Amino acid sequence: MINHDKEGHSLFEVIAILENADEVERFLADLCTPQEVKSFKERFAVCKLLYSQRFSYREISEMTGVSTTTISRVARFLNNEPYQGYKNVLRKMKLTEGEGNDEKNTNS
Repeated sequence: MINHDKEGHSLFEVIAILENADEVERFLADLCTPQEVKSFKERFAVCKLLYSQRFSYREISEMTGVSTTTISRVARFLNNEPYQGYKNVLRKMKLTEGEGNDEKNTNS
């Protein structure tokens, strides 16, 4: 899809075999710089807020400290790009989250 080289495929397979959030966190701490991990967290927070369709870009920027340029980029990947990675994860989160979670029903 994105990168079919051997190294990329191996990395994606390794991520897929991690069993829980703690394993992923420890792997990313070794693999990425603290700033890269922070950027991942910020983009995903923006993604969830955009998906909720309850906030403007300006509100999201004020809530997260993320630039509107980054918010626009996340929105483009969330809504227009063919990969659908964000939406796939968000759908899976809805399937695995417990009842009563505020984020569970934000896009009903």
